[in-house]
Amino acid sequence: QVQLVESGGGLAQTGDSLRLTCVGSGRTFSNSIMGWIRQAPGKNREVVAALAPNGRSTFVRDSVKGRFTISRDNAKNAVYLQMNDLKPEDTAVYYCAADRRGEIATMTWLTSYEYRGQGTQVTVSS
Repeated sequence: QVQLVESGGGLAQTGDSLRLTCVGSGRTFSNSIMGWIRQAPGKNREVVAALAPNGRSTFVRDSVKGRFTISRDNAKNAVYLQMNDLKPEDTAVYYCAADRRGEIATMTWLTSYEYRGQGTQVTVSS
């Protein structure tokens, strides 16, 4: 059974940092695009950040650029999202996702991701 399991969410205050971790099991994701998707209350899901298998191609959404960093450890089948200088508008459920096709051109598309975790809640208070 293929699984992506997120951890590291929680409550934070404006300006705080959190690090999200996602570990995959059931298959290797070393050749997959790995991404973080979030859904804020009353809003559509959006791709926050994504990373190519070799780590050389990265997408980071403008609203979090300079504050969020995505990284991966293929040996551990893991992907991370370092979130600094958190803002109340970052409040959302964050999902880890994987696109096994590994196509960089579509890494910003929600529909590219076949696998998705259950999500971890991040709440940022002002």
